[in-house]
Amino acid sequence: MSLFSRVRSQQGFAAVGAVLLAYGIMILAGAFGWVVPFAAAGLVAIAGEFALATRFAETGELLQKAGLGLVWRRLIRDLSVVLLIVSAVRAGVGGTVAVILLPAALWTVAVGTTALAKITDGRAATPAFTRNIDLSALRRVPAPPAWAQRIAGLQLPLLNVLLVPAAVVAALVDRVTPVVVTGLVTLAAGLVTAAVLALSWLRGRGRTPGILPEVHAWLARERPEVALYFAGPAKDVYQANMWLAPTEAAGRRAVVLLRHEDAFRELADTRLPVICVPAGVDFMNLDLGSIRVALYAANVGANIHMLREPGMKHVFVGHGDSDKQASVNPYSKVYDEVWVAGPAGRERYARAGVGVLDRNIVEIGRPQLAGVHTFGSAAADHPFTVLYAPTWEGWLDDDQYHTSLVLMGELIVTGLLAAGGVRLIYKPHPLTGSRSRQARAAHERIVALIRAAGGDTDATSLDGTAHLVVTGRTPALFDCFNATDLLVSDVSSVVSDFVQSERPYVVANPAGLPEDEFRQTFPTARAAYLFSADCGELEKILAVTRAGDDPMTEARRELKEYLLGPAGANPMDRFREEIGRLCG
Repeated sequence: MSLFSRVRSQQGFAAVGAVLLAYGIMILAGAFGWVVPFAAAGLVAIAGEFALATRFAETGELLQKAGLGLVWRRLIRDLSVVLLIVSAVRAGVGGTVAVILLPAALWTVAVGTTALAKITDGRAATPAFTRNIDLSALRRVPAPPAWAQRIAGLQLPLLNVLLVPAAVVAALVDRVTPVVVTGLVTLAAGLVTAAVLALSWLRGRGRTPGILPEVHAWLARERPEVALYFAGPAKDVYQANMWLAPTEAAGRRAVVLLRHEDAFRELADTRLPVICVPAGVDFMNLDLGSIRVALYAANVGANIHMLREPGMKHVFVGHGDSDKQASVNPYSKVYDEVWVAGPAGRERYARAGVGVLDRNIVEIGRPQLAGVHTFGSAAADHPFTVLYAPTWEGWLDDDQYHTSLVLMGELIVTGLLAAGGVRLIYKPHPLTGSRSRQARAAHERIVALIRAAGGDTDATSLDGTAHLVVTGRTPALFDCFNATDLLVSDVSSVVSDFVQSERPYVVANPAGLPEDEFRQTFPTARAAYLFSADCGELEKILAVTRAGDDPMTEARRELKEYLLGPAGANPMDRFREEIGRLCG
């Protein structure tokens, strides 16, 4: 854990402690009629709740798991208000009853709106999401206004926070009126919210969402032949994004089928029609009889909902060829065909022996690489540019050598930043730090180093000469390739794709394997310079590649055919041919 993370965690626990102590003092002060301690504790509680809701949300969730969630804390707050009025204000019987009943009435409304919100949300919920499909004629179920949805249910008692200052004022003037008036105002706000929800329910009574019938009608009318299927979440949607352009250019009626709403929101721009159906039952009820070819970008469990369709060919296209074990997953044998870039992919499956038959493997090249410039300097009018693109930490806890980021990342970046006349572009894998704290901390330290060197740590463009950290969707990886003179990466599909450029590249060897063994184990490194754990080769590699006297040039040309297919062949044409074969 980084120093920043540790400090933030300590501050979060301090905020939790202050909030719980404040509520304890409020109850005690309310019972004994101590106005000043009650006011001070109420101020701390309100400020602490704001901090837990914004800055320390993760720490605040621990209170929920411990049984001290917002509902209980708000009940304690309202009880302390009642106790203060009863013990410190001459309210009379009527005033006391009002002070008790008004907060209770708002809690009753809150419970009622919880049920009403669930009914209206469930009826207005969209069982499917679409893009580039005309559904303008659809009569949608009206949804309540956003503000009503935000405060409905057990969020409503948040309004009772106004009773805290009102109770302090009431105790100071010895009159119950401030609390009664404030309670009436908050109750009125709750009743208005309930009325809005009820009106939305009445307006939508008898209607159905209607999205799925329209999707069925579109499928029957347009009869798509090719489906790009992706059932992963938003964090993995880059895997589908890389196949959007080839699928669009395949020359067939095509559709993108997704299963997660968050992935639908994050999917890159495309002219293809997109349909997202999260529920398995709803998806399996779609009429997909016109589809002849289904393309799968990732191996996930929900692929079974598409694989069960018998009238189409199921093809695993993956999300990049690499020497990593994940590239030859035994799950791949469930598909009719597995498409790889070149002979390297075919041999990889043969070596792995995971049950994928050689006759079911098709070499198509990498149609995504058409825009990657081949050989030559990336940009003669710019400083020598090095792209550091490490892979992520992987799924195995004991594989500390999966990525160079943890063991070597800071050494690599420090050396590049210290080299004169070198521009660094740092583009980590999208999943970096999602599983390993060490990887996340190393990434944060690298970003800090680049920031300290005057770099742009949230780059959205490759223009200029500053060092860059690129973590968003744009600039894309292939755009970074075209601005790069030298790549530094790990054993991953990034290396395979970069070979298209025929420019020099470095592969990290954090495990310290002997050079011959490393190149034999990972064929993508056959034409690479290698980094050992201490990165001592950096200065020499920079000198050789910057001088243009590069002894690995011919080796990269040969490796390119092995990894990506025959020189001169157009992989997009090959992709179209194979799609046409299966559609025919």
